[in-house]
Amino acid sequence: MAKVVADISVSLDGFVTGPDPSPQQGMGRGGLALHTWALEPDAIEQAVLAESVDATGVVIMGRRLFDVVDGPHGWTDEMGYGARAGRGAQPPVLVVTRTPPEKVRLVDRFTFVVDGLRSAIAKGIAVADDRDVVIMGGGETIRRAIEEGVVDELRLHLSPVLLGGGTPLFAGATPGELRQIHVRPSGHATHLTYRLSS
Repeated sequence: MAKVVADISVSLDGFVTGPDPSPQQGMGRGGLALHTWALEPDAIEQAVLAESVDATGVVIMGRRLFDVVDGPHGWTDEMGYGARAGRGAQPPVLVVTRTPPEKVRLVDRFTFVVDGLRSAIAKGIAVADDRDVVIMGGGETIRRAIEEGVVDELRLHLSPVLLGGGTPLFAGATPGELRQIHVRPSGHATHLTYRLSS
């Protein structure tokens, strides 16, 4: 059965974007440094990316993240899921939103799910064919998925960056325990995998 994985880059001070994120500056001020590991990968980071992309059957994201990746400075034929393209076919992307946009720049890449996160995950599991259902963000979508108990694994790419503000990953989180199952250091991040308690 497909595994539901929340996968996101985070700063040392707990932010997944810098201050003032927007469709024009998706990662906020200074936030692009969170993704140095994916944009300028060393050999270990290339392996982390390849393993993740190869294991992904479907991607889920929230509307705010969609507005960034479909915006003028977002994904292109050269840049998409898994950072630099050239890794074969892109997985289907399900966007959780109450209101689908009227116009979509990358029209063939996205399906809009209007009946909630749990529905998107159920649809993702049906499409993933025993591969991972990856919730790639944003922070609020991942937080909600963890709170609702629908995440099997949490993968954090801990970047050695202090942003001092932005979108927090765990603001207002319910206390709980996770089991660390994998740690992989690389030149630009430490890649952490946790199993969530059920």
